[in-house]
Amino acid sequence: MKGREEKSKQSRRALLEEHRPERIHARLGKEPRSQRVSDFVLGAIDGCVTTFAIVAGAFGAGFTESVVLVMGFANLIADGFSMAVSNYEAVSVERDQAAAAARTERQHIDLVPEGEREEIRQIFQRKGFQGQVLDEVVATITANRQLWIDTMLAEEYGISRSARRPLGSAIVTFLAFIGVGAVPLLPYLIRPLETSEQFYSSAALAACTFLP
Repeated sequence: MKGREEKSKQSRRALLEEHRPERIHARLGKEPRSQRVSDFVLGAIDGCVTTFAIVAGAFGAGFTESVVLVMGFANLIADGFSMAVSNYEAVSVERDQAAAAARTERQHIDLVPEGEREEIRQIFQRKGFQGQVLDEVVATITANRQLWIDTMLAEEYGISRSARRPLGSAIVTFLAFIGVGAVPLLPYLIRPLETSEQFYSSAALAACTFLP
């Protein structure tokens, strides 16, 4: 019990340290880091599933372990590259859409500024701001053109400041595909195992990659 309380106190002290004004100021002043988790999961799951599908097909056809390895690694390179290129294109499209939305908002601010101010007003009114506080929020946001645009992108389009980079996303997807996708092939690199043992070990390893 005492150990738990002490751990809780240490955790609170660490949180208090992280929430000192200067720490918060420094943290919020940094550019948001792009999240690569979705890119990793995309590559990892697809890599493991497609490689095990090849292993299962080869086992059913009675192919030798050498054939399984050749087919498996060929799949890793070819499909991994395909997945990386596909993700690169998808992220590029997302960035293009975000840029187009930003251009639209700039144009709307230039042409119908009062209408755009009303959008900001209603957005924050729905968040619970009222009266003078709401007026001050609207005035503060619309006084800064970039802040105005960023707010509209986030609230109206759901576009985050943390934009993924196409090349980085493609590399993460490819490496995840290769790394996790190679897991079902590991038993076939162990020569003493029987063919059935290799297959069932491959199935077990593939299943383990899906555990949280």
